[in-house]
Amino acid sequence: MTLEPTPQTSTGKKIGYVRVSDTDQTEDLQVDALKLAGCDVIYGDHGVSGAIRVRKGLDEMLTSLEAGDTLVVWKLDRLGRSTIHLLQLLDDLRRRGVDFQAITQGIDTTTSVGRMLYGQLAVFAEFEREQIRERTKAGMAAAKARGKHIGRPRKLTEDQIAYARRQLATQRDTVAHMATSYGVAPITLSRAVKTTESDVDSLFSI
Repeated sequence: MTLEPTPQTSTGKKIGYVRVSDTDQTEDLQVDALKLAGCDVIYGDHGVSGAIRVRKGLDEMLTSLEAGDTLVVWKLDRLGRSTIHLLQLLDDLRRRGVDFQAITQGIDTTTSVGRMLYGQLAVFAEFEREQIRERTKAGMAAAKARGKHIGRPRKLTEDQIAYARRQLATQRDTVAHMATSYGVAPITLSRAVKTTESDVDSLFSI
C-alpha cells in the first residue's frame, strides 16, 4: 500500500525501511521506531521472508536513495537476506554516499565509529568480490578442460535483474553496458527488467 511522504529537500533525507513476515508482530514497533528516528518516508515489504531475493519495497527504497541521505532500519536482519547480501548492500550504500543506521544495534555511520565500520565493510566486500571472480575463473577453466562450451549466454538471476532495475531507474548505467557485463543480449535484459514484478505491498507512509 502507498501513502504520500511529507515534502522534503532533494538531499539529506532520512529514509526508513521495514520488513515483516506473516508471523511477525513487530510492524508497528518498527514503524514507531523509524518515526522517532526522524524518517521522512518509510518503505516496506509486508508478508515477506528475509530469504526472498526480490523485494519490491526494498528495490524501490534503494532506487530512491541519493547521496547525503541516511537509510534507517530497526535491525540489520530487516535489510539483508544473508550476511553476504547485507554486506553487499551496505558497501553499495557507502559507494553512493548514503549513511546507514540500525536502531537496536546502535549502528550509525554518521559517527566516527560508524564510518570506521563502513571502512571495514569495504574491505570485506572487496574480498568477497575477489572470491567470486576466482570461483568463476576456476569454474570456467574446469568446464573448458572437460570440453564444455562456455559461450552460451547464462540466465539472469533475480539479484541481477533487481540490481539492473535500480541502475537503469536512476540512470547510473545503460541496458547495453549491463547486458554485456551479464553476458546476455540487451533485449533479454530489457524484457527481464520490465516483466519481473513482486506481488507484495511495497510502501508504507508516516
